[in-house]
Amino acid sequence: MQRIILHFDLDAFFCAVEEKSNPDLISKAFAVGGEANQRGVVASCSYPARMVGVHSAMPMRRAKQLCPDLFVVPQHRQAYSEYSRRVMAMLGNLTPLVEKLSIDEAFLDVTGIKGNGESIARDIQKRVRDELDLPCSIGVASNKLVAKIANNIGKARTKSPEPPCAIEIVPVGSEAAYLAPLPIRELWGVGPKTAASLHELNINTIGDIARQERDLMVYHFGKNGYDMWRHAQGIDNRPVEPEQETKSISREITFTHDNRDEGELKRILRRQAEEVARQLRKSQMNCKTINIKLRWSDFTTLSRQTTLLHPTQDEKLIAKKAIALFDTHWTQGKPVRLIGVGVSNLNDAAVRQLELWETEQTQKSRKLQSTLDDLKERFGDSSVKKGIDIKKRGK
Repeated sequence: MQRIILHFDLDAFFCAVEEKSNPDLISKAFAVGGEANQRGVVASCSYPARMVGVHSAMPMRRAKQLCPDLFVVPQHRQAYSEYSRRVMAMLGNLTPLVEKLSIDEAFLDVTGIKGNGESIARDIQKRVRDELDLPCSIGVASNKLVAKIANNIGKARTKSPEPPCAIEIVPVGSEAAYLAPLPIRELWGVGPKTAASLHELNINTIGDIARQERDLMVYHFGKNGYDMWRHAQGIDNRPVEPEQETKSISREITFTHDNRDEGELKRILRRQAEEVARQLRKSQMNCKTINIKLRWSDFTTLSRQTTLLHPTQDEKLIAKKAIALFDTHWTQGKPVRLIGVGVSNLNDAAVRQLELWETEQTQKSRKLQSTLDDLKERFGDSSVKKGIDIKKRGK
């Protein structure tokens, strides 16, 4: 049976939710995010704002320059999460094969469901609009790669101050022909550097990639060259995976004003390490790799990591390694715009619980940490404070 894969994407999701709570925003140019005078960034923007060049991830100051009348709305994350949960539940009632990509985006495998791809997509779009009053766009194809690209093209084709509510269909057998005229940047795995290298070879469209000899693409780009060549033919055999394995956990903060206070920066790293470790314990995971992320005032971003000999979920060890990385790569007095801690190289903590090297003291420490986690979960992070933090604030 030929697969039918949908790429589902809510149109300007944050903005659509904000319009539901404040109808005065409908048809207005507005953005969700931080204020321009606080160096905020556009998290999402309405379609009237997009018509004048505003887009996500743009500094709010620049957005205000493009659209002086732009209205800025703060983020209401709890509302977005609740609507996302309801949307994903609705999709899950249609098919168990839903792969959530983000808060507002998912792949669906609807193979074998009554109706063709277009009729199923239109039914989903209507239900989401009728029951939740949210606009969405859908790409329909025989695989994930083409469905995602089709949705991007369908949405981009609509130049209007209204949500696109696009449905783009790529018939089975026409995948390569559909992709052929598109610019190479539409293809997964083609970033700015790869695109520049392809242009040097006079390869400008996805069809140009498809027409290359496979071995030539491998010669120039290695394994990525082979993947690009296959994708350019419209080939993608990956299944829709309902449950994605957690690959990393991180916490970061962007400051309203550059921060160069060493003590404060290290306290933040310790707090972020605590939050990351608590999430590890909650997920019953351990990590072996710890990394920090630093962004300077000129937006240059640095990421550095270290790998442990043994997996851990110990916040003290995570904080110690994060601060060591910070000490190595931060120059005294250098202003920091963003700072963060992350962990990766995760595995199931359950398999480490009974390791012979685990001491009685380690077991007691884990029980204490579990109690503290429970208190914070029930009464908030501020319910338990470390003595070092209280001492610092008292000075």
